[in-house]
Amino acid sequence: QVQLVESGGDSVQAGGSLRLSCAASGYPDTKSCMGWFRQAPGKEREGVASISTRTGSTYYADSMKGRFTISQGNAKGALYLQMNSLKPEDTAMYYCAASYWRDCAYLPPAHEIHYWGQGTQVTVYS
Repeated sequence: QVQLVESGGDSVQAGGSLRLSCAASGYPDTKSCMGWFRQAPGKEREGVASISTRTGSTYYADSMKGRFTISQGNAKGALYLQMNSLKPEDTAMYYCAASYWRDCAYLPPAHEIHYWGQGTQVTVYS
């Protein structure tokens, strides 16, 4: 059974940085598309960044380009999101996501995701 567990969410002042982590377990030994999504109160879940674990190709939402970096860890199943220059509008619940037996060719919409973590809260105050 696939499990995704996020950590690293916190409250941070605008302009600050955070690093989110995701630990995946129970996943099949195949190619995958992993990513980060976020959802603010009253808003739809939106894609932040994704990575094709087989090729290393990355994809970002336009508003995150240059500020956020998605990466894989040396440990199998580890995924990270480095967030810099945080803004109050980045405040949201951040979710780790994964789909297997596929690469990423783009930042997938939420309905294409097979597995979700429980989320970690990021709050940016001014």
